[in-house]
Amino acid sequence: MSNYQTVDTISGYHAHVYFDASTTDKAVVICKEAADLFGVTMGRVHERPVGPHPMFSCQLGCSPEQFSELLPWLALNRGELIVFCHPETGDHLADHSKHTIWLGKAQTLDLSIFQKETNH
Repeated sequence: MSNYQTVDTISGYHAHVYFDASTTDKAVVICKEAADLFGVTMGRVHERPVGPHPMFSCQLGCSPEQFSELLPWLALNRGELIVFCHPETGDHLADHSKHTIWLGKAQTLDLSIFQKETNH
């Protein structure tokens, strides 16, 4: 028996588009376009760091099928924006630390909120 996780543990994906005050408009356009093109769910535009995210961000939530089209589109169209992606497996700490996909320069996340979850 293999020690590998199977992809059927993935219920969906999140793509977090990171931006700053000078790139807010570009990020909003990219997120809205992604929602229109792929039917993904666009979350709120946070113009401050929220949760584990060290920068302003907007979340795109999608199914595994949608992600297979969204990821290459984001890779080609993100420009200077950083995109942090992760699967949704139910293990928030692992999803945000071990199962990460970065488009652009990886950032340091504040994982302390997830470490508290594992201690209860």
